[in-house]
Amino acid sequence: MARRGSGWFRTLVHEARSRWTLLLVVACVLGGVPLVVLLNPDQRLSLLGQSVAVGAREPELSLSGPAQLVQIGNTKLDLPMLTVYGPLRPRLSLGPVQRNAGALQALDPATSARAWADTVHTLADGFLTWFAWGAVGMLAVALAGSAVMGCVRMMIVLRRASRHGRFPVGDAVLWRHLSGAIGRMTLVAVAVSLAAWAASGALAYLGTTRGLAKVGSLTELVGTTRVTPSPVGAPTYGYNGAVIGDSRASRVGGPPVPGADAADTACERSADSLAVELGLLGSKKVLNLACSGASIAQGLRGSQPVRDTQVPPQVGLLKQVRGLEFVVVAVGPNDLYWQDFLQYCYSQAGCDDRLTAGEFGYRLAGFDQDYAGLLRDLNDLPDRPKVVIMTSYDPFATDAGADCPDVRGPVQFPGLDQHKIDLLRERNTQLNATLEAGAQKYGFTVARPEVTPLCARPVDGGGPDLQGLRDPRPFHPTAVGELRMAAAAAQALARTQPPPQR
Repeated sequence: MARRGSGWFRTLVHEARSRWTLLLVVACVLGGVPLVVLLNPDQRLSLLGQSVAVGAREPELSLSGPAQLVQIGNTKLDLPMLTVYGPLRPRLSLGPVQRNAGALQALDPATSARAWADTVHTLADGFLTWFAWGAVGMLAVALAGSAVMGCVRMMIVLRRASRHGRFPVGDAVLWRHLSGAIGRMTLVAVAVSLAAWAASGALAYLGTTRGLAKVGSLTELVGTTRVTPSPVGAPTYGYNGAVIGDSRASRVGGPPVPGADAADTACERSADSLAVELGLLGSKKVLNLACSGASIAQGLRGSQPVRDTQVPPQVGLLKQVRGLEFVVVAVGPNDLYWQDFLQYCYSQAGCDDRLTAGEFGYRLAGFDQDYAGLLRDLNDLPDRPKVVIMTSYDPFATDAGADCPDVRGPVQFPGLDQHKIDLLRERNTQLNATLEAGAQKYGFTVARPEVTPLCARPVDGGGPDLQGLRDPRPFHPTAVGELRMAAAAAQALARTQPPPQR
């Protein structure tokens, strides 16, 4: 009996050293682990009253790396406190932040320590569950790979038999000849694949638990962020809605507001702004808080210096408006410093270099983080108004030709061509994808204005929708364009359902 067992083990070792088994094992480990990481769905958990998903980040070609936090499906933050060796690096996906009893426990000094300890335990259990399902996936990969390799070995045997005149070979003979080898190959592949998965999981668990042991709060884990703006001024009554945003909403270049105050003048708010047009369309009274040059950090969530005037945060002013039914938001291009990319493309022979592409990606990531804070502020407004997020329009027609003066630009510059226009359009699409993804996570409505771009014939003869290079404020809406934006916002409000309980 001992000899028989010893012989089986020697045969297994011999099979493990064969080129077929080695090739299968390498394929299962190097290809199976990343495949399982990508396909294994995240585990949904409830932590401190928040919806959290636990999984692993996409594999990278490095020995070690940090875990990752994904906010609202867009913003990705590395967690350097949780550095993990191996291919399994945990990822936490955090949905919209909710204010509830669970969240209050984390903020209460009397219960925060216990709440954090429970959070760590729940996170560990969630990752272990994800890891167990991953082990099932690795088993499936090893079995599938073994089946494919077994078929390949059988085909090779048949080919050799035909070459040496021993064809045809019966199925029974072929199976008797290869079944033992294929079985041993499968056993080795399954054992090594599961061992590799177990080692990766052990390294991930060790790195995560060591990192969490040094963390005493969420702030230490992910860092600090700007707090929500405080309410500004006395309570305001009598408005059905409000508009916050940048120069597209304030309608720079239009007629001044009658009886304008210092903020109206500094922000270049016009008498035909988005708020005014929207109010006329819906017979509502709409407050215009938009300001030219506003970004989320300086304008909406923070104060905005405009020449000699310090304009208060638009969100802070918004919090003091009582009885709001809706809020329309137009933001994005100023956060990306969109004018820089426009000027660069006009002045250079080509603007698709890697340097500016990387700069755009960096600015878009920063905007995404600021945008997440703005969405939380809007979600927590006291009267729970409907929220409409406006996307950014493309300023140029898809088929704009060189005969268009807005494409040629100043004579001393190369101007734009179709490739540059396509590049600007693609980057604007990335901005809109970020705007829409955040709005969807919070259940906000998206308005997509159908503005006739430059170098395109107006569809109804009402005049151009955008100001050209010869106008005072190029690429900004005209009175007609502002009306189209207001129409898009009104349509979005009409199809908006009552907001859910937050």
